[in-house]
Amino acid sequence: MSDLAKFKAEFFRALAHPLRIRIVDELRGGEISVNDLCARLGVEQSTLSQQLDYLRSRNIVVGRKEGLNVYYSVPDATIFRLLDVAKQIFNNHLISVQDMLSKLEVLPRKRR
Repeated sequence: MSDLAKFKAEFFRALAHPLRIRIVDELRGGEISVNDLCARLGVEQSTLSQQLDYLRSRNIVVGRKEGLNVYYSVPDATIFRLLDVAKQIFNNHLISVQDMLSKLEVLPRKRR
């Protein structure tokens, strides 16, 4: 496997967790403190810190310490476009499935 393929696989693996995607989505508006992220996402700080560490180790988020607070942001806004495209792919798939289901003939259930 090429180095580029390995990089891509690792990058997508970093986004392959619902909480990590929610974290990145919350950071769309800019830098947010860990405490605010905990409140917005409704998760324990230890859980959030674990996921932030994973994202930081893959350079998807960066942290900045100010006093006792740590603030996180996404250094490359292109990742938001990637998530938007993924959402569009999901929506297209969903529309396709809904269309297919609407074409199926639904038989009434027999009552006992």
